[in-house]
Parts: sequence; structure tokens; C-alpha cells
Amino acid sequence: MKSIHSLSGSKVLKTLFLSAVFAISMPVFAMNLQQAMSALPNAKTQGLVGEQLNGYLGVVQSSPEAESIAKLINDARRAEYTRLAKENNIAVADVEAMAGQKAVERTSRGHYILLDGNWIQKR
Repeated sequence: MKSIHSLSGSKVLKTLFLSAVFAISMPVFAMNLQQAMSALPNAKTQGLVGEQLNGYLGVVQSSPEAESIAKLINDARRAEYTRLAKENNIAVADVEAMAGQKAVERTSRGHYILLDGNWIQKR
């Protein structure tokens, strides 16, 4: 194998360019928050995740996708609840409870909610 020092300047640039193109073109396996938000409606419809009274998503049917969606969205919710609590000088738990109640109320028919420790489809 040739070292980078034994290649000519144009070959070095070509090698670096091809390496960069390869790295950029590789599929991204990790989901980001925007992708999780986009996937959330379908995940709820499929019964993978549901709303909880604590203000966070729960995993109804365990899968890597469901776990990732719930984690990313819950992390964002936690940050927002913390911000709102500080801004309004109230406990984070109070914000979580209010958000959870609203989320459960707004959950569409057929989607899952956690009540009394059991996942049920909202009617």
C-alpha cells in the first residue's frame, strides 16, 4: 500500500475527494429528532408508541424504531418541560403532568394511551 507521501498532489486530492464522497454517501443509521417527529404519526397509527399521563411517549410494541422515536422525542420534550418550568417558576413534574393530560386528551381514536399501567386504544 502506498503512503500518502508517495502519491502525487493530484492523486492525494483525488483520494481525499473519493473518501469524502464515500463517507457522505454512506447511509445514516441513527435517527435524528426531525426524522423521529416525521415518523411519529405513523408509529402511533401502527401502535408502536403511545402517550402517557407523565407527558412522555411510551413504547407499546418494542422495536428499534419505536425505541429511537420515543427516546429522541422524550429527550426534546424533557428539555422543553424544563425550560417551561424555569420560565414559569414551577416544578418540572407539574409541567409534565399538564402536558401529559393534554397529550392524552388530544390522542386520536385508535391510538394508544397508558392508563392504570395498561396500554389501551383510545375510543
